[in-house]
Amino acid sequence: MVELTDAAILKAIERTKNESRDTIRLGVTGGGCAGWEYIIGYADDITSKDTLLDYGKFKIAIDELSEPYLKGSTLDWVREGLNEYFKILNPNEVASCGCGVSVQFKEGM
Repeated sequence: MVELTDAAILKAIERTKNESRDTIRLGVTGGGCAGWEYIIGYADDITSKDTLLDYGKFKIAIDELSEPYLKGSTLDWVREGLNEYFKILNPNEVASCGCGVSVQFKEGM
């Protein structure tokens, strides 16, 4: 479903340990110039419809709507200048807005 780079795994372990939370939520929501925005945060509201990926020291929750959009993606931890953040590398993206906040997916998704 979603792969993680070594850098993303190390940062997820660090973040979940520091925050005393064990589950990170990945998803998509409608919005932005290109139509969709990624959600990356802590999962405090896990439901039976969520897919849980267990990485031992932490889990990733993906909601039912987001699954097809995230299929085949890789979660990475990147450093660009002074900024560090999780980034989703998604083969289903076809475009993104100029500021890089929102994305557009292949038709039929």
